[in-house]
Amino acid sequence: MSAEDHFHHVRDFGYFEVPKFIPVTHRYAEGEVPWYVKEMLHLQNPTAEQVNAELVGKILIPQPFAGTARNPGFLITKFMVLQVVVLLLCLVIFRGLASRIRSGQPARGRFWNFWEMLALAIRDQVVRPTIGDHSHDHGHGDHSHDHGHDEHGHGHMVATGSHPADRYLPFVWSCFFYILLCNLLGAVPSLGSATGNINVTAALAVTAMLASFLFGVQVMGVGGFFGNLIPNTGMTGAGGVAMACLMFPIEGLGFIIKHTILALRLFGNIMGGHTALGVILGFIASAAKGGVALWSVVTIGSVLGQIGVGILELLVAVLQAYVFSFLATIFISGAVHKH
Repeated sequence: MSAEDHFHHVRDFGYFEVPKFIPVTHRYAEGEVPWYVKEMLHLQNPTAEQVNAELVGKILIPQPFAGTARNPGFLITKFMVLQVVVLLLCLVIFRGLASRIRSGQPARGRFWNFWEMLALAIRDQVVRPTIGDHSHDHGHGDHSHDHGHDEHGHGHMVATGSHPADRYLPFVWSCFFYILLCNLLGAVPSLGSATGNINVTAALAVTAMLASFLFGVQVMGVGGFFGNLIPNTGMTGAGGVAMACLMFPIEGLGFIIKHTILALRLFGNIMGGHTALGVILGFIASAAKGGVALWSVVTIGSVLGQIGVGILELLVAVLQAYVFSFLATIFISGAVHKH
């Protein structure tokens, strides 16, 4: 990593970086360098020798859909691969957990208990209390929620067989565990956090916005959803209509801005943490020019700082997954309840 390029650590590439002592798996002769290799290495008209030198410490991702230089196709990047890895991890973990609790018996084993604990925490501490049971929308006046647990540690169900808010659980669970695993992969050497890329977090935010819209339309209808964006000012007559016309575009823009902040918050926190790690490591390369004594002191300090920030990053990985899921739940609650 270049000492001057502090953002190198959080960028997306068509390769995985590994220690340079690992043998290079790709070597090209003159005239045989694929166009996409030059593209991924950001080289302009390089020689094969320059390409081979740049490939030291890098494992290229196969590009079966690259096409040709004249008709370029689809390039696979590191973050795309990591997101597929997260998808497979979620599939393996939660299909395994579902098969163990399908009979109604508690899951056994620390590994399965850990994931069940996280799932129940999101259900009982985020989704159910935040979204509620719609009782206040129908004038019942009962805002209480039952969060008790049976002898197996599972939440009690209402008479219909499940809590009304549980219909939104699959989406919120998907957001939480997807973001959590993406964040945690960033702690693995040579990998990275896909959530440190604004394109990924923007896609997540758009998905959350569409979910709020679709859930709101399911409950209130299209007219009811957009009507719900207008707060009740208490004004009647022409004044009330004029105020509603003024408030609607403001509230509609606010709906979009709230979900945009979801993308920026997650991106900023993950990118910031990894950038800090890159800067701390960059101190070592910079201090190498100042003599052995300075380099030794800076290296020790940088390694200790790396450990401290790395531990903090693990906390941030969990916290940001929780914050995104919690805010998405709040926005869903606002879409399915009358204001």
